[in-house]
Amino acid sequence: MKIIIIENELYLAQSIASKLNENGFNTEIFSSTKEAIKSKGDVYLLSTNLPGQDTTPLIKAHQDKIIILMVNYINNDTVSQPLKMGAKDYIVKPFMIEELLRKIEHYQEYQQLKKRTELYQEYMANLLKDIKTDACIEKISPPLVIETNYQRLVDKIAFEYAQANDKLLVFVPLTEKGWKEKIIRSSTDSLLYITEIHVLKKSDRESLLEMLKEYNFILCKTSELECEFETITLNTDSKLYDQNEILTIDDYVKFIVNNFQYKFPDTELSKKLGISRKSLWEKRKKYELFKKK
Repeated sequence: MKIIIIENELYLAQSIASKLNENGFNTEIFSSTKEAIKSKGDVYLLSTNLPGQDTTPLIKAHQDKIIILMVNYINNDTVSQPLKMGAKDYIVKPFMIEELLRKIEHYQEYQQLKKRTELYQEYMANLLKDIKTDACIEKISPPLVIETNYQRLVDKIAFEYAQANDKLLVFVPLTEKGWKEKIIRSSTDSLLYITEIHVLKKSDRESLLEMLKEYNFILCKTSELECEFETITLNTDSKLYDQNEILTIDDYVKFIVNNFQYKFPDTELSKKLGISRKSLWEKRKKYELFKKK
């Protein structure tokens, strides 16, 4: 990690750099914001006591980095405005190097978690992009039980609801041994997404449903379940192929026809399915999978 120090008091800048170097960081010192604006660092230690210099361009140029203000005193110009523009935190001079290191470590962890979260969100959005559902997210109101013949439908609803309502989504597959502890540790402000309830014994199901009265949740069920919570049904006739799921012959044929009928002519499609064109036509009629003109 490289730390850029912008400080016009050379002795102070060198002292900070020396202590950071001892703790394993690479450092570079600049005496002006104009010189530092093109620098490439992970953390910027920016003095707000730079006579005649405007720190705004540097903050805006590196607001995606960790910018920690080094201030002599706290007021609107030295702290409030720079924080609004993108600086992450401030530290009052003189300061202990340990205090600065704690701030750097904190924001480093925050940046890593943020990037990891963005990666997972992108992955989930890409994973579920082809899942089609008629459910209106605006009308979804947890706590809610959703009965379905295809869990991916509910995956998409839970994911989109959490995003739309800025909720922390806590995934609770009941195949995990520690599911009770995971629920108990969860904040009441978060949204629990619960799956695999069919694996629980009757007594455990009753215990779970009683526990859930204190939480907001979406529970996915693929088998019968009696409960007092609001329940809706979402099914599909065109499941996407999932390597962890064995489809029936009918489901497989419906999937292939639904997803490839616009990519291949009927002659080639029937050949890939190992059936005649007449048989393909009969299956289209049976499943009502006619091409849209």
